[in-house]
Amino acid sequence: MAQTDTVTRILDTAEVLFAERGFAETSLRTITSKARVNLAAVNYHFGSKKALIQAVFSRYLDPFTIRFHHALDELEARHAGSVIPLEALLETMARTVLEVPAERHSLKVFMKLLGLAYSQAQGHLRRYIQEEYGSAFTRFTDLVRLATPELPDAERFWRLHFVLGTVIFTLSGLDALRDIAEKDYQEHVSVRDLIRRLRPVVVAAMNAPLPPPAVSRAEAS
Repeated sequence: MAQTDTVTRILDTAEVLFAERGFAETSLRTITSKARVNLAAVNYHFGSKKALIQAVFSRYLDPFTIRFHHALDELEARHAGSVIPLEALLETMARTVLEVPAERHSLKVFMKLLGLAYSQAQGHLRRYIQEEYGSAFTRFTDLVRLATPELPDAERFWRLHFVLGTVIFTLSGLDALRDIAEKDYQEHVSVRDLIRRLRPVVVAAMNAPLPPPAVSRAEAS
């Protein structure tokens, strides 16, 4: 699809409105009104609201996936067949996440969109992300599995999602957190400072002792 001024204006407007209001709460009419285009333009360039949502995500996830694969290639070459440490994997993912929004709108919008992909994603979006970008996340998960052999697969799944949720929540609320830090603690915090503080927290979460086994109802009674 040629990135005409109209297409760019529609995508810029849609991604901000989706991030602010969610998918279901943002109508095509709201988008066209804010973008100052008519509904026919959206239908002509995208065909449907579903396709527009996918196009919004592709603007971030296309460059992210390319960069992430390249960064993982470099990591694997550097460690020459040995297991890549967990901290290096998490650092690489964080660095790639920070690099991509510089090409688009903002880190906050990118994080809010990722949060929506988890909390509000409809079936078509989950399928689209899995089909188009699943290889990068599967590759990363496989490397994390090698770095954390002591974790059962189910536990690793939950911990990765706890970590992802922490990162998304923190970075999507970056402006508010910066204001609080400056007002209450007289700290001026950059994004890099925040990642430096976040890194040991998420590494510790992945390396935490296993929780005790669940007690069945029969055992508890």
